[in-house]
Amino acid sequence: MKFFKRFRRNPHAETPLAWAQLSHQKVRLVVATTGVCFANILMFTQLGLQAMLTEGTTRLHESLGGDLFLVSSFSPTLQWQLDFPKAYLYQAAAIDGVAEASPLYISFANWVNPKELSGEPSSDDAEDNETDLFGNQVRIIAFNPAQPVLNLPEVNQQLSRLSEPSTVLFDRLSQPSLGDVPELLAGRTDIPTVMGRRRTYVVGLFSMGSTLFEKGNVIMSDWNYAEWNGSESLDKITIGIIALKPGADITTVQAQLRASLPEEVSVFTREELIQKEQAFNNSEPNGVILRFGTIVGFIVGVIIVYQVLYADVNDHLSEYATLKAMGYADRTLLWVVLQEAVILAILGFLPGFTASLGIYQLLTVLTRIPLAMKTTVAIQVFILTLIMCSVSGAIASSKLRSADPADVF
Repeated sequence: MKFFKRFRRNPHAETPLAWAQLSHQKVRLVVATTGVCFANILMFTQLGLQAMLTEGTTRLHESLGGDLFLVSSFSPTLQWQLDFPKAYLYQAAAIDGVAEASPLYISFANWVNPKELSGEPSSDDAEDNETDLFGNQVRIIAFNPAQPVLNLPEVNQQLSRLSEPSTVLFDRLSQPSLGDVPELLAGRTDIPTVMGRRRTYVVGLFSMGSTLFEKGNVIMSDWNYAEWNGSESLDKITIGIIALKPGADITTVQAQLRASLPEEVSVFTREELIQKEQAFNNSEPNGVILRFGTIVGFIVGVIIVYQVLYADVNDHLSEYATLKAMGYADRTLLWVVLQEAVILAILGFLPGFTASLGIYQLLTVLTRIPLAMKTTVAIQVFILTLIMCSVSGAIASSKLRSADPADVF
């Protein structure tokens, strides 16, 4: 009788009935909410890891100065470090509208945790430590300090230190295996270590962030870079950074660069370069696996919500059948079930969102890879949750739509 009282109380607004149906059995409501919350956490985690995979790799792209960027056409990602002749950069500098064309070099080198060294490092120490820590690498970002190419105030304020021999700036957000350099550098002008089997001094810090592929970053001058790799290494560059003159149209200059430069060099805007990097990472097995994990979370949520709503419909099948006999249309009763699904979606999303914020912070601390909750991710998961619960409600109501009052009674 309670079922009909709730329905007759306001026959034109079924929302109170939907809530009454869910809250009638508190344990079932808690189980359903927990299931939706779990599915949300799973989807948030997978999408967050995917964002860490795709967006963490574009920290360097976002930090670059300039307006247009030249990269090798054979390089689908900067992780591959494919370079092109520096002569093409001079050719680009002659294009009308280009104010300056600056080279940037990227490479990798083994890195020794400064705490692993006792006293002043020698060449023998360098070889022994690098053998022990093989694979503990840093990404080297090199450029001419007279042509600053990074939009990082910390770096630009320390350019004079980069002109000193064997000096680097160290990324304070690097992985712990590289050493607690910020702590060691506190109160000192430099920290000695070994990089690429050469004596190296850390003279300053900056923040960029590590990724799943790079444990950390160091910045050095092109002069020191040539000392490490030979003077001929400056003839090949990884990125050409093009700064335009005031008032120059970026689309026009980009078209002129593409027309004048050989096909082995591609010209991108910042947004295009970032999208290119993200597309590469999304196509990699890691990106595919994380997207599959999101689908699994969605399916788990569908199954849990379906079981709860199906049990609710089955428990009140005779009452629903009576309402159909009284003249209520199938779509009216279906709307009640869908409203229950939407309520479950909202109740499960809120704690799932809150728990995911904590998980993101934990992952940031454990990996030192910046991971923040993005509005686009939150909206995406909320929409997926609504779809997930609505699909469950539609499937669960199939028994309701086929119920015949004559068969029930």
